Amino acid sequence: MPPLDDYFQLAPEILAGLFGVLVMLAEPFVSREHKGWLARVGVLGAAMSLAAVTLPALYPGKAFSGLILVDGVSVGMRVLIYGVALLVMLASYEYLQRDHLPLGEYYALVLFGAVGMGVMASANELITVFIGLEISSISTYILAGYRRDVLRSNEAAMKYFLLGSFATAFFLYGVAMVYGATGTTWLDALRPKIAAADSLLVTLGLGLMFVGLAFKIATVPFQVWTPDVYEGAPSPVTALLSTGPKAAAVAVALRVFFTAFPDLGDTWHHIFYFSAILTMFVGNLAALVQTSVKRLLAYSSIAHVGYILVAFAAGNELGIAAILFYLFAYAMMKLGAFTIVAHLGGAGEQRVGINDYAGLGWQQPAVGFCLSLYLLSLLGLPLTAGFVGKIYLLDAALKSDLVWLAVLMVINTLISAYYYLRVIRMMYFSEPLKEWPAVPVPMAVGAVLLVTAAGILYLGVFPTRLMDWAAQAALSLR
Repeated sequence: MPPLDDYFQLAPEILAGLFGVLVMLAEPFVSREHKGWLARVGVLGAAMSLAAVTLPALYPGKAFSGLILVDGVSVGMRVLIYGVALLVMLASYEYLQRDHLPLGEYYALVLFGAVGMGVMASANELITVFIGLEISSISTYILAGYRRDVLRSNEAAMKYFLLGSFATAFFLYGVAMVYGATGTTWLDALRPKIAAADSLLVTLGLGLMFVGLAFKIATVPFQVWTPDVYEGAPSPVTALLSTGPKAAAVAVALRVFFTAFPDLGDTWHHIFYFSAILTMFVGNLAALVQTSVKRLLAYSSIAHVGYILVAFAAGNELGIAAILFYLFAYAMMKLGAFTIVAHLGGAGEQRVGINDYAGLGWQQPAVGFCLSLYLLSLLGLPLTAGFVGKIYLLDAALKSDLVWLAVLMVINTLISAYYYLRVIRMMYFSEPLKEWPAVPVPMAVGAVLLVTAAGILYLGVFPTRLMDWAAQAALSLR
């Protein structure tokens, strides 16, 4: 039987799983007028799981025979993942009530998805990564199609499931090839075995694993599912898909490419280099012509993955720290933006066009201010988290003499200014097509907007504390 410390190190996942099962089993026995209690239990589960991250932080090291590794990256990513789950749950209640969607199943699936992401972020072994990937994927496949009576939602779930299944198969085949070449699937044991392994088999295995992870984080050319899935899924689910799974997959990629295979040579450096360029340009250029806010934010998400790949191409400790910092900043920006889209969309998400936001800044000043802040931070305006995050990414690229890649990142930032400022111009400098109804901001939605907006401003002005943690976490990976 594992020692008690092992359970402390996996406490967030244990709690989230137990609360997910509790909500799922309780739903058939709760009357319709009391369904709100299921949401409260789900939110309590996410909050307790987030608080429980302090337990593994007190017991760093390996757990469950080495399958789980608790270090700075593991703790930080779990804070991000369970924080995202909590905020998504808070933002979802009014949306689910408005569209008459079941509460219990939704909150259980979000908790189960967070469990899988947490396992991925903490895994020290490739099969354990695969198990976490499957738990997370199955939950999010269902959530993407949660509006069962809406054709676009069904289409989104089907595309996500089919393409995601192929990507998972690629990852598993890659794991098999790496095992065949090295005789191990332990991430911390791969480095000393690489020199004696079949280099071709290792390269093929690593390439297939990269494809599986690239699908999850939506790099070009594995991003084709992103706009349709983000548009068809319920907006709170889109907020989850654009943040949590990306953080978990990036954590796995950091362990694979900087811990297990630290000396990949010029081939992989060029793969990251050109993937960053393609991902930035495809995301930003496609966003220029969008008329839907959800699709615009979807292509924006692709572009921001390109910015993160700039730091992967840099391959230095500053780059790793910049990636970890940027994940927190990016999560707050996207969570806030999609929460507003969910709130303003109305029943059935009928108002998600850019033109529907005309005059919003004057008719709903608080909501308009928050959305403007999120968009300006995504652009990289000074005094916001997005600006500081991009500065760190550029610094990492320049320290590795990737001058042209840094220049291209700046050019892409300038391109993105057009579509971000276009939405802001629509909110403040266009006559409304129709009067916005006086829809009050629910308390839970207001709390999400307050937390994300305050976080963006705090990290924009006082980034040092988070960056210090990121620098320490980066050292644990090398």
